[in-house]
Amino acid sequence: MSGNKQKKEVVVLGAGSWGTTLAIHLFKKGHKIRLWEFSQERVASLLSKRENIWFLPGITIPEDIFITSNIDEACQKAEVVVVAIPSHTVREVVTHLVGHLEEGAIIISVVKGLEEKTSMRPSQIIEEILGGRQIGVLSGPSHAEEVSREIPTTVVASSVQKEISDSIQHLFITPNFRVYTNEDLIGVELGGALKNIIAIAAGISDGLGFGDNTKAALLTRGLTEMTRLGVAMGAKSQTFAGLSGMGDLIVTCISKFSRNRHLGEMIGRGMTLEDALKRMVMVAEGVRTTKAASEMAKFYGVELPITEEVFKVLFEGKSPRETVSELMLREPKPEIFG
Repeated sequence: MSGNKQKKEVVVLGAGSWGTTLAIHLFKKGHKIRLWEFSQERVASLLSKRENIWFLPGITIPEDIFITSNIDEACQKAEVVVVAIPSHTVREVVTHLVGHLEEGAIIISVVKGLEEKTSMRPSQIIEEILGGRQIGVLSGPSHAEEVSREIPTTVVASSVQKEISDSIQHLFITPNFRVYTNEDLIGVELGGALKNIIAIAAGISDGLGFGDNTKAALLTRGLTEMTRLGVAMGAKSQTFAGLSGMGDLIVTCISKFSRNRHLGEMIGRGMTLEDALKRMVMVAEGVRTTKAASEMAKFYGVELPITEEVFKVLFEGKSPRETVSELMLREPKPEIFG
């Protein structure tokens, strides 16, 4: 993708908080934006109000951002496709792109989850469906509620092709939105997905009324788990100490905007998963990712004690307080990062 300063035809798939934010962000950089949303009802509201009242209230959507529920119309002449949809919808939505993209179009996933049945990363699903496309990801500590208000934020762009990472970097970077590059696509993508599991655990800790000591332990040991599984799957350990690993883990475990932490907090206070999900407006990716990570841990023979306890709370009805006791009473061992 040459000539990064020229205007690009960009389609953003998904009008959630992050998709809406990135559409506005790229529009402000001078690019021509199409925003796709599957719900015709929401599209009608977005067009009439020029505001995402469900997921990003208070932020105006510029009149010149084209909004549609027709994916074929959205993708016409697209040079860049930003995939900003829940992980469980990636396969279905991306399948609709077959035969509708320009040959040189770059596909950028900002999805932070794993496919539940296959444990595949979003970029793997995209590549499987679309073939040898130019594919990359954008990840890191970046709550839409802050980025949309131009609060300074730093993220990372990644692809197996350096030129694609560089292109994503130049596409998104602004004075308030700094973008680094990292060629460890596996690690960057896994960091964004796996941290959601630890955030649920951190939320459970909050719901139980535990303090900073407990959360610090969860973040530290959680990062160890993320790194352990990531390395087994082909990632570099250093990546998990960066923005897409530690950075995203910290913000997701402490922020009031974190869906996964909030879900965990409700469960920690005694709510069932089913009831907690009913109260969620947006998707908490950590629920499905917990299942996927648990399967991958078995496949690779990797020990993930926090993840396994979260799994038992979410899907086997185990008491949150009992899981904490079991984690604390595990066999004593040395602290080894890895």
